[in-house]
Amino acid sequence: MNAKILIVDDEENLCFTLERFLVAEEYHVVTTDSYAGAMAALEQNDFDLIFVDILLKGKNGIDLLREVKQRNLTGAVVMITGAPTVESASAAVRLGAFDYLPKPVTQQSLIRVTRAAMRFKALTDEKEKYRLNLAAIFKSVKDAIFLVDENQTVIEVNAAAKNICGVTREKAVGHPIAASRSGCCHICLEALSKTLATRRSVEIEHVECRLSHRPGQVVSVSTYPLTGNRNIKAGGVMVIRDNTRLATLEKNLNARRGFHHMVGKSEQMQKIYSLIENLADVRTTALITGESGTGKELVAEAIHYQGPNPDHLLVKVNCAALSEELLESELFGHVKGAFTGAIRDKIGRFQRADGGTIFLDEIGEMSPRMQLHFLRVLQDMEFERVGDSTPIKVDVRVIAATNKDLKKEIADGGFRQDLYYRLKVVELRLPPLRERREDIPLLIDHFLEKFNRKFTKEIISVSADVRDLFIKHDWPGNIRELEHAVEHAAILCHGKTVTVDHLPAELKALAAGRRIDDDGRAILQALEKARWNKTEAARILKISRQSLYRKIQTLKILEDR
Repeated sequence: MNAKILIVDDEENLCFTLERFLVAEEYHVVTTDSYAGAMAALEQNDFDLIFVDILLKGKNGIDLLREVKQRNLTGAVVMITGAPTVESASAAVRLGAFDYLPKPVTQQSLIRVTRAAMRFKALTDEKEKYRLNLAAIFKSVKDAIFLVDENQTVIEVNAAAKNICGVTREKAVGHPIAASRSGCCHICLEALSKTLATRRSVEIEHVECRLSHRPGQVVSVSTYPLTGNRNIKAGGVMVIRDNTRLATLEKNLNARRGFHHMVGKSEQMQKIYSLIENLADVRTTALITGESGTGKELVAEAIHYQGPNPDHLLVKVNCAALSEELLESELFGHVKGAFTGAIRDKIGRFQRADGGTIFLDEIGEMSPRMQLHFLRVLQDMEFERVGDSTPIKVDVRVIAATNKDLKKEIADGGFRQDLYYRLKVVELRLPPLRERREDIPLLIDHFLEKFNRKFTKEIISVSADVRDLFIKHDWPGNIRELEHAVEHAAILCHGKTVTVDHLPAELKALAAGRRIDDDGRAILQALEKARWNKTEAARILKISRQSLYRKIQTLKILEDR
């Protein structure tokens, strides 16, 4: 369809001349000599371009420009002036005019400006179409969607955010996203910050929001980076989905497949999930036990973030990584000059965790002197910095973890019994992976999805041999060992399916040993059934006699006479 152009000028000859030039270019042209005539024409048509003289009878061209912009009409406006000045031109452009033409208007300048305006109109229409499509998507999606810039200022938010997050567009856009997310657990903001920092997507499932207007609401959070031209950082997108109904159903069926980064639907894991929820609002000490690699740190995180103060710090300390002197300083802090190298005051991790949680991993490695000191702190929640006598009072939830058998350590004199019972108000024993083999397929799929994102792969599954091997393997390193095995395989696999060839060397050797054992058993059974008649045994195995002889020799099978 030919573009529609409106010419508004009280000089009849100029209108006629401009119309003739534009019609020759196959544009559809309407002319009028006044502001009132222009308004009437705008009521009846959508114009792609408007030429208007600044000086008109009654109201002038600037008034018409303002009206066009106030009505949000998409047509470009070009001002015509008999005496152009820098002031008049800049004023017109500032109000939204596309360009201006000085009189006398030549055919060349008219056509040049018209073509430029048409290109601008096409780009504007495409941008508006994109905006309307995006608005329609935002409106139709039932998940809460937040668009933020690199500084975490909200650019756009959809209507669903009001129901799920209690956030309205009017109060959120143009403000830091943290300001609009008061009263929630803030895990979504941590995920968004991580995405903006690393330019990688983050996904979190089964998070309890703790919003006053939606008690018990459980959501999943996904964050994605936005990249502009030339790969310039442009912000991020956060999508929050209400999974309350699904989480309730899974809980009722006692078959949740995961909980706060933990994966598993076995009975043991269901008990762990329920115990964490029971601990959430109870500020008491907890002891997490289990072999290395079973996910003790994830349990500590879940207890903290499901608790009453998830927006406070979760401070982690590995007791095995620090000497006795360093551990005391790390936990309780020190003052300047307390020991050689103490060149300034230092706040300890207990003080940093005030109001939140401190997680002491490998508590079984703590020295006897530190155990006594720590016991006194646990009883009174009060301590002194190294080199200082001023008591500091804190309110901290303590979670400890160990892979040692503390009862045996107590019997051997390596751990204080009173500290053990003070820590073990609630004990969460994480089962080794070999005791919950039914969770291994879920973990395989979880790690495949994770490493597909990390390495930009499209691996769909593992082969039946690999899955069978993984399920039967005892995994002495537990989940951590399984994760490393899947990561190794994901790096080597360039197709859709992980095979035995993609596994680490020790697992490939284990798979080869299993195949030899399976082949040996099958051949021995066939030989015994055929009373060691090799021709008959080959027929039973559906292989040639020569193949059978080679396998007997390779497997060193001897006839038991």
